[in-house]
Amino acid sequence: MMDTFQLVSLAIAKRLGISASEITMETELMELGIDSLDAAELLMDLEEKLGVEVEATRKLKTIKDVVAEIEAAVNE
Repeated sequence: MMDTFQLVSLAIAKRLGISASEITMETELMELGIDSLDAAELLMDLEEKLGVEVEATRKLKTIKDVVAEIEAAVNE
């Protein structure tokens, strides 16, 4: 089974048409051209895929932030 980082990086890679290998935990969303609307849509896609509800309580700046929010929702 894939870990959360792998799920996030694959979802972003698919959305942007890039290789998931280009994405690290430290990659900033803005570096990838992901704005707040794109981030919200990405979270909705991941919520649907994982069957969880993510309530982003802070600004998502890096892939690590996205992973942390998803893991917090999964572990609730």
